[in-house]
Amino acid sequence: MMFFVGLDWASEAHAVCVLDGTGQLCWQGTVEHSADGLAELRRRLARFGPPAEVPVAIERPSGVVVDTLLDAGHLVVPIHPNALKASRPRYSAAGGKSDPGDAFILADLLRTDGHRFRPLQPLSAESRALRALVRGRDDLVAERVALANQLRAL
Repeated sequence: MMFFVGLDWASEAHAVCVLDGTGQLCWQGTVEHSADGLAELRRRLARFGPPAEVPVAIERPSGVVVDTLLDAGHLVVPIHPNALKASRPRYSAAGGKSDPGDAFILADLLRTDGHRFRPLQPLSAESRALRALVRGRDDLVAERVALANQLRAL
């Protein structure tokens, strides 16, 4: 049986939902955004089969979560946040946002419309190193701007 995973990314804890091929909920929970939390995610997803047979839908196409899933061998399918937002009315009349609800919608979109989305290809080691350096530079630039603003305010 095929399983489909939806992961709603957050800065502290990620909501995860696993559906089977018929759309039945198999597991729903959260994992921390830490090395231990991501290791726990890998262990939990391994219960549903080999990583290559358990695809994961996520809104963000990059980051440590995506790298962890790709390294484990999962097929990672990014779904644009606008596509997720447009799909919410399909699942509830109110169309409200919740992390567990978004994880469910991502998993179900992957199950029903996965053939419409293009999976990510793993990056080379050089590209991953460059991306980490760029992320670090962006953080330093933001800190410099914040410090300049504080100095100007004084």
